[in-house]
Amino acid sequence: MFRAESFGYRHPVDRIADVWGPRTPHGRGADWPARVDQQLADGVSESDVDRWVPSACVLCSNGCGCDIAVKDGKIVGVRGRAEDLVNRGRLGPKGLFGSWQAHGKERLTRPLVRRGGELVETGWDTAMDLVVRQSRRLLEEIGPLSHGFYTSGQLFLEEYYTLGVIGKAGIGTPHMDGNTRLCTATAAAALKETFGADGQPACHTDIDLCDALFLYGHNMAATQTVMWARVLDRIEGPDRPRVVVVDPRTTPAAEAADVHLAPLPGTNQALMNGLLRAVIANGWVDHDYVSHHTLGFDELKATVEPYTPQHVAEICRVSPAGLLRAAEIFGTSQRVLSTVLQGFYQSHQATAASCQVNNLHLLRGLIGKPGSGVLQMNGQPTAQNTREAGADGDLPGFRNWDNPDHVEELARLWNVDPLTIPHWAPPTHAMQIWRYAEQGSIMFLWISATNPAVSLPELARIRRILRQDDLFVVAQDAFRTETTELADVVLPAAMWGEKTGTFTNLSRVVHLSEQAVAPPGEARSDLDIFLDYARRMDFRDRDGDPLIKWTDAEGAFKAWQECSRGRPCDYTDLSYDKLRGSGIPWGGERLYTDSVFPTHADYCEDYGHDLLTGASTTPTDYKARRPDGRAFLKAAEYTPPPEVPSDDYPFIGTTGRSVYHFHTRTKTKRAPELQKAAPQPWVEISASDAADLGVAEGDLVRVESSRGGVEVPVRIGRCRDGVVFLPFHYGFQAANELTHTEWDPVSKQPLYKLSAVRIRKV
Repeated sequence: MFRAESFGYRHPVDRIADVWGPRTPHGRGADWPARVDQQLADGVSESDVDRWVPSACVLCSNGCGCDIAVKDGKIVGVRGRAEDLVNRGRLGPKGLFGSWQAHGKERLTRPLVRRGGELVETGWDTAMDLVVRQSRRLLEEIGPLSHGFYTSGQLFLEEYYTLGVIGKAGIGTPHMDGNTRLCTATAAAALKETFGADGQPACHTDIDLCDALFLYGHNMAATQTVMWARVLDRIEGPDRPRVVVVDPRTTPAAEAADVHLAPLPGTNQALMNGLLRAVIANGWVDHDYVSHHTLGFDELKATVEPYTPQHVAEICRVSPAGLLRAAEIFGTSQRVLSTVLQGFYQSHQATAASCQVNNLHLLRGLIGKPGSGVLQMNGQPTAQNTREAGADGDLPGFRNWDNPDHVEELARLWNVDPLTIPHWAPPTHAMQIWRYAEQGSIMFLWISATNPAVSLPELARIRRILRQDDLFVVAQDAFRTETTELADVVLPAAMWGEKTGTFTNLSRVVHLSEQAVAPPGEARSDLDIFLDYARRMDFRDRDGDPLIKWTDAEGAFKAWQECSRGRPCDYTDLSYDKLRGSGIPWGGERLYTDSVFPTHADYCEDYGHDLLTGASTTPTDYKARRPDGRAFLKAAEYTPPPEVPSDDYPFIGTTGRSVYHFHTRTKTKRAPELQKAAPQPWVEISASDAADLGVAEGDLVRVESSRGGVEVPVRIGRCRDGVVFLPFHYGFQAANELTHTEWDPVSKQPLYKLSAVRIRKV
């Protein structure tokens, strides 16, 4: 059953065919009308529901407020929460169908251990004893650098913080990161490079207020469906904003745009330099704002000067007129909102190009104002928490690993020796963690809530690493996956709705998700698993007391509040009681409303990098610039991508998402409606390329790179000539058989958008 309700209006809608649901148009400055979306199990009506438990959706980074329907101790559906500021009652197809239907299907209910090459069921004591025995042995024989932790963007804040304390203060390893490195590491990097700290400046309400909306490498219509519904309601209402989309594919978002720029993958930096040059050359710069609140204008102006419309057109294969039209829209609109995602993030100049989006807003002074700002988007529901709590390698609370005072703060908070906390070198990013495991220096790898055997680049290599005899792999998940099948110990974890915790969405809105039902069998929450490991390892502080002093989710949240106190991501004004109403953003609705940025040397999260090489700025050099609350206009020239088409591999292959699936489909493939809508992978090519190859819609082809190949059917239409697209969700015929092990020099995010491939009909 589906319900769409707006001002008493209700009628059935097929939300697979109509992804974004009925329109509720509204003009600029008007509140987005409520529309409650609901899905219940077959045969269940609203009157049958025993109780509705407050939560938020966990199948994209939008974090839509919702309520979980419970009947007879089981989850039987979900509905949007009308009063929530993020979604005003709406849910997308993944939330309506995929968020809850997977709970009862094919779940892990008991721990598994590998015996004689096979995974067999066992009890928790046996499994944890094996984990602890291996962990202690390696710590005693090798030391903390033998341990690595690879986590997710889908756990709760309380779980990330607990894991962060275990890794940094209990073990003392720098080898901690998450699969957020694959999707939104560049978001954090670009925000730190420009503004001095992570945290999104803009908010969802800016969609309702903007005069122009720019989407850079962001297929919002597929990745954040409810957010796109909000945009559609503005487009169909009065005072329509002008929309500019930068994407090599003609996505639904591009089809709705006033200007669609389709650069070749790997040329985003040239395009952005061209936009900046046009804005500067036409006098659309707020020089008073720039002089008072930024550093680096002269260098930026000199860097972008060669990027004329004609020069950019030659590099990017875009229309000079289209480029100038986009620049005019940005330069003349009073309120501009920009969003950035994987099309920019998964490339060789990811951080550089994303910083140029920040630069455009700074040049016009359009930051921290209603209707204006930047959302360096997240892809996962709790990617923001991974970064805040330090489970991704950064220090918790947006602290600077290169600032001894920040390390001392943590040491006092945790009551440990500062030398225990890794800070002698930059934190180890995910791609390096896997390299260390490959080389044998990491011998204990704990993987939680992610499926790297499908999601990482160059999958043949990843499978080889996971099979190494000298690597002990712990996989913590709710289902058996391609990764658990290669693990030594598998720990059954509770899912959303089966545990309590908080999570923070792409615009810093914090939601509390209450436990609705018990986890199946012997499955435990990720928090309980981490706490059990800490107890068995007997981690202690300087006084001999337990290092981890909390025993439940609310206790962990209160501990996190103290860790965040006084930092940019300060949670001390929040509480579980306050969050039981609806979502609340930390830091206020918008950041930087006073045009003061967290760039002070004693406060900033990072001292920055050279955008071309990734070389770190030294504390001395950073302090010499005296940013003192001013933002950085960081410049970079365009450089060609490391892999380009050739005679043998004439196409550029990119990967991305389907509107019907999330990540590696561990949840969404178990929702019949979503699986039926997109049951198998495909390759998308242009009509012209299809004609040249002699292939038709549905033909089976083999797509190959120098690293591997897949056999998939053809879809014709949305790609530009010379570019092919594959969804990455599918473990069989996985798109990441083709991708390569390279990354952006600053964010260390892999280059999923830049694989040279060839295609032949099977």
